Amino acid sequence: MGKKKKIPQIVKQIKNHTLKEINYAFEKAISYSQMSMFLSCPHKWALQYRDGYYTSEQSIHMTFGTALHEALQHYITTIYEVSGAAADRINLEEYFEERFRETYLKDYKSNKNVHFSNSFEMREFFEDGLAILNFVKKKRGGYFGRKGWHLVGCELPILLNPHPEFKNILYKGYLDVVLYNETYNEFKIIDIKTSGKGWDDKTKKDETKQLQLILYKKFFSKQFGIPEENIDIQFFIVKRKIWEESPYPISRIQEFTPASGKVKMNKATNTINSFIEEVFNHDGSYKTKAFTPNPDKWGCKFCPFKDKKELCNAGVSS
Repeated sequence: MGKKKKIPQIVKQIKNHTLKEINYAFEKAISYSQMSMFLSCPHKWALQYRDGYYTSEQSIHMTFGTALHEALQHYITTIYEVSGAAADRINLEEYFEERFRETYLKDYKSNKNVHFSNSFEMREFFEDGLAILNFVKKKRGGYFGRKGWHLVGCELPILLNPHPEFKNILYKGYLDVVLYNETYNEFKIIDIKTSGKGWDDKTKKDETKQLQLILYKKFFSKQFGIPEENIDIQFFIVKRKIWEESPYPISRIQEFTPASGKVKMNKATNTINSFIEEVFNHDGSYKTKAFTPNPDKWGCKFCPFKDKKELCNAGVSS
């Protein structure tokens, strides 16, 4: 067994950081998911978050994403907190199968004990996930090298006030993976995304998607007093499918680093401030005004309110 690495003081401080408790009687917590929904369709946001018509429709894609996240985070944690060799000894097939099964059962119960997949589809998704995990294991050194690097945490929580004039509004998020490079005094925030065949240029340019990591960088900096210039961000995109007939080797992984300098950071700050000002009163209560639907072919197709005409009749037919 190799010599255990000494943990830098800054990493210890972040690991030991204690978040305040949210007083839900007076405070509201917002998230990237909530803000993203508002930017996509304000009316859907109002129905789900303000008016209480919350629906939790499960899908095999969500179950797969959750289970794969947990398996990857377990593998990455072992790399940095034990060793790369110990991580490679993990029975990934067994671990992922257990997480996949347990996550599906949990989602099944949340779905009022109604199945939302079948054995053939589940087998396909399981085999895709195992192929991804084995690919990451094979290329471990290229993605998660140990030299100079320390694991700050997985699912690292962020909780703070994002808008100085709205004291009762808190931003809450969980950072998938945070690493620290002791040699260069740099942090890296990694967000794991599952995808069918990866992100194309249009998806990479989607500013709403980029917004998540840019805000994570901003709030990680603010919560722990770390200069923004010492923080890198990266999307770690895992592909369920690859072009098997390609004559060239195709990676199961895409790494994408969006720009997050001053211009992008100011734009992200303005976006979240505008969202808060648009939907909340200064005391933290919701504004009661109507919010306009934003009909979109794909958004409406998968909207949980598409068949509830009493709530929304602005849908776009497929």
